[in-house]
Amino acid sequence: MDSFATWVLRGLSEKQGKSRLSQISDLIDWSPIRRILDEMYDNKSEKGGRPNCDVILMFKILILQQWYGLSDLEVERQMADRISFMSFLGFPNPFPDSRTIWLFRERMAKTGKEDEAVWGELQKQLDAMGLKVKHGTIQDATFIEADPGKSKKAFDGSAKTRHSRDGTWTKKGKKSYFGYKLHQKSDIDYGLIREIETTTAKLHDSQVDLSIEGEVVIRDRGYFGVPARGDDFTMVRRTTDAPLGELDKERNKLISKLRSPGERPHAVIKRVFGAGRVLVTTVRRVHIKMMVTAFAFNLYQLCTLKNAKII
Repeated sequence: MDSFATWVLRGLSEKQGKSRLSQISDLIDWSPIRRILDEMYDNKSEKGGRPNCDVILMFKILILQQWYGLSDLEVERQMADRISFMSFLGFPNPFPDSRTIWLFRERMAKTGKEDEAVWGELQKQLDAMGLKVKHGTIQDATFIEADPGKSKKAFDGSAKTRHSRDGTWTKKGKKSYFGYKLHQKSDIDYGLIREIETTTAKLHDSQVDLSIEGEVVIRDRGYFGVPARGDDFTMVRRTTDAPLGELDKERNKLISKLRSPGERPHAVIKRVFGAGRVLVTTVRRVHIKMMVTAFAFNLYQLCTLKNAKII
């Protein structure tokens, strides 16, 4: 039975109406995800232990962090203060502290395959909603910046410091970046992220191929010269030996128009979520954050599709 305070908060939450955050809990079935995350705490293995809090509660807290760009301490404070957060989390009592949040995320990073299984389950549920990839995908990459501390730009691009053990320097145009890179593939039809990979910043975009055989993949000039596994629609880049002809120019215009929706995930992740910068120190830890960020983006996009009566 709810306490009086929880009963009052539930009533206030209902009066506030349906925000985007309040909609997302009902968009997917959390029970298969619970089973996957529970496997991290199998006492028959060397992993051992069990969390003090429900695993779905903990995973939802990670979603809140990435959705609002909050640190562990900030989300600890705000989920005990904001009614929308309490409602999304199911009015837990007590709330987990920042140390518990860090330990849960760290366990996801160390145990190995649970993040892939959670991501695969989300994709399975998207397909079951009738949101399968139909006309193709768009692959793109964006920098996820980190704090280089006092490190200077190393000749080989690396900068191992206590702030970022795996982060690397790279340059795009005239601007230098330090940290990591999120590679993602979204579908043309619904704008949902279908695949992700996290690397250091200096790895060139063309070295990551997220396409699959028989699937159209649209890519910008940065991928030119490296064939894709899928049906390759990559923009042509001018070379000293072969300037662009009129046919290539028209082809590039068409591909550019088709790939423009692929910029939306990066725009939402960085401008709406504020998740374009990380404080964690390894590729693996950054990948967990990026998986949760992509998961949160897909929930965000599902709300858009639902409000547009597409689902």
